[in-house]
Amino acid sequence: MTTPLRLGTRRSPLATAQSQLVADALSVAADRPVELVFVTTAGDTSTDSLRQIGGTGVFVSALRDAVVSGQVDLAVHSLKDLPTAAAAGLVLAALPVRDDPRDALVARDGLTLQTLPAGARVGTGSPRRAAQLAAIRPDLEVVDIRGNVETRLAFVTDGVLDGVVLAHAGLRRLGRAGSVTEVIDPEVMLPAPGQGALAVETADSVESADSALMTALRSIDDPATRAAVTAERAVLSALEAGCSAPVGALAVVDEPGFHTPELTVRAFVGSADGRHAQRLSITAPLADAEAAGRQLAAKLLDAGAAAFLGEPAL
Repeated sequence: MTTPLRLGTRRSPLATAQSQLVADALSVAADRPVELVFVTTAGDTSTDSLRQIGGTGVFVSALRDAVVSGQVDLAVHSLKDLPTAAAAGLVLAALPVRDDPRDALVARDGLTLQTLPAGARVGTGSPRRAAQLAAIRPDLEVVDIRGNVETRLAFVTDGVLDGVVLAHAGLRRLGRAGSVTEVIDPEVMLPAPGQGALAVETADSVESADSALMTALRSIDDPATRAAVTAERAVLSALEAGCSAPVGALAVVDEPGFHTPELTVRAFVGSADGRHAQRLSITAPLADAEAAGRQLAAKLLDAGAAAFLGEPAL
């Protein structure tokens, strides 16, 4: 009997749903059963705001430790939660095809960002979303919230808040896309670097010890997704900003067939109060994804973005 692969995941409904997607794909690719192993992270046990506990790594450190210690063979993360710095002993083995990277509004009475009344209370746990909401609609009250997707949706259905902003991909993966009242155009709100993408990490020793597993992992890796998120995460890394900083980035791959594939990267850095922001973009060959992200970050810093990165969140 073939020994199952142990796939580490957080226990939340969204993390479980995402990990099951990877488990199903990997089971087919590897022709081997895959079982989920639940791991509790610091982000799961704390009720404090992400601004207080620090967003970088709070949802992934325990999972990474489980891989390094051999408790699990692999771990699945939401890529937007993954620190940009490489982790000793680990390799980012697969980035499956990305889901919709955009943010989404779930509001009472079918309201949108433009039709929410002045003074409406909109919840988010993300400084990036909060900064952009404040810039788009300074007349809204942005409320800091925690909790899983269902908890956040309940804030609206129970009348506590007028709306919440969540990742569209997460709502889709949980079968809650029907709750969305507006999918927010990236021209209005840029998503977090890597939003909508999943990351599969394994021990670097697997590359030499288990070629069959690495072959299976490479088969579920999507090159276009990898190029796009490499550029986005390079922006974040070069800005020396963490996962909870008010930074947005989105790279779009263009493969028209009659010239070298390119990608266009857009990025945002803003002040917590929404009054100041820098938004720039760059287009580069697909093969230069990381360099393009770093170049865009340099342009943002030259334009004064550094002034926003060290300020306290609202």
